Amino acid sequence: MHPGAVAETTPDKPAVLMDDGRTLTYGQLEADSNRLAHVFRDLGLAKGDHIAMVVENRPEFFVVAWAATRAGLYFTPASTRLGVEELTYIVNDCGARALVASAATLPVAGEVEAPTVEMRLLIDGAADGWEPFDAALAARPDTPIPDQAEGADMLYSSGTTGRPKGVRAPLPEGEFPQVSPVEMLCQALFGASSESVYLSPAPLYHAAPLRFCMAIHRVGGTVVVMTHFDPEGFLALVERHRITFTQVVPTMFVRMLKLPEEVRSRYDLSSLQAVVHAAAPCPVEVKEQMIAWWGPIIHEYYAGTEGNGFVYCNSEQWLAHKGTVGQSLLGPVHVLDATGEEVPVGETGTLYFEGAGFEYHHDPEKTKSSRDPQGRGWTTLGDIGRVDEDGFVYLTDRQAYMIISGGVNIYPQEAENTLVMHPAVADVAVFGIPDEEMGERVHAVVQPAEGVAPSPELAAELVGYCRDRLAHYKCPRSVDFRPELPRHPTGKLYKRLLKDEYWATAQA
Repeated sequence: MHPGAVAETTPDKPAVLMDDGRTLTYGQLEADSNRLAHVFRDLGLAKGDHIAMVVENRPEFFVVAWAATRAGLYFTPASTRLGVEELTYIVNDCGARALVASAATLPVAGEVEAPTVEMRLLIDGAADGWEPFDAALAARPDTPIPDQAEGADMLYSSGTTGRPKGVRAPLPEGEFPQVSPVEMLCQALFGASSESVYLSPAPLYHAAPLRFCMAIHRVGGTVVVMTHFDPEGFLALVERHRITFTQVVPTMFVRMLKLPEEVRSRYDLSSLQAVVHAAAPCPVEVKEQMIAWWGPIIHEYYAGTEGNGFVYCNSEQWLAHKGTVGQSLLGPVHVLDATGEEVPVGETGTLYFEGAGFEYHHDPEKTKSSRDPQGRGWTTLGDIGRVDEDGFVYLTDRQAYMIISGGVNIYPQEAENTLVMHPAVADVAVFGIPDEEMGERVHAVVQPAEGVAPSPELAAELVGYCRDRLAHYKCPRSVDFRPELPRHPTGKLYKRLLKDEYWATAQA
């Protein structure tokens, strides 16, 4: 239930292996997280207080996370891609009393002004106003603090539909250590154990990579961390470290499928026992190809940082209900119309869970908007979907991305899932742009595949490709090209940034 127990029996076992060769053993993780917990206590931080960190994928990330977890603190890992204004907002909003950064993130973190921050710790560098991380640890004992208590992450939404908001859940009560819900899920659904070798290809500041890696530490497995995702590099790491368990996002599937066949077949992937994907919708054709390539070891779940629900399916269930994200494991899923009434089975509406409540930090209005309009205590992530007669959930799209064209509701996810399979497309975003006659019209912004030149002919080809596969009204009427789309490394597309740009131009 805690990496400290692993450190007692096998202190030299790797807790973290970086793809560049850096290693953190369980003994080092235990000693350094103990030392940092003493740093926090010496600062006066008590259970329920808050720290923030802006640290790239590196071993020290886990030292900070486990120190906060064993000291009963809330900790907020912020995205390393944020600007000064965005990071300043998060550090102040969460009320952090300590801020941890690294030399790589100092250019932004060093500009943050936060009155509540009493200590700034810098990993792998030196700067005025910052205490060196190693020196702070060296001055403290490596034994546990006497009042250990379970802390928790307080993560901020990725801001794809508005300003990020912190998701705050109550701290676990009772004796230390507690069993983590994600630990139980990893054991029950994916066979996680002390023998697991888990590959994490995404940024650690995101909910799923962070929580899954820490769950693997709780059961005594080894976590292999990629500094940055690379499709062939991913396959090479699976072979080199005999990876048994990994979690990816659908864009990673797409990028691996578009590797040349001779590259895809070059690596031995036979050690894989469980591959989990989440965070974004996966096109049916993509998942079919991945199951054909890797076998029926692919699992899917639908959940959010908010922790209010968990929907799951394995490969066999998905093949019998293609397109589903699974069945709820935490009580019924309700599909409601705009008034809060439940719709008939199979019809589309907003999805609500009966699971645990949550609140958006310092945003009572957003918290209220996530609740069932009729006051039954159900909560939503804002997704649109349906539930079939067997209880399998299908996602349509985010409510915020719905296009209303000539009075018809259009969900752009279908067009995106179709266009991303075209060999000339590396990435695509579909959304509504202003139209004098229809109110909105469907528009696509495409990132061409490597070596593909954008052209009017390609735009016309993509529109035709989509129309051959979907009803014409769902397809883009226009296509633009960009060298790269604003996609979060976890797979979420910052479609709002693109949409706002087009609407601002139209209103200028």
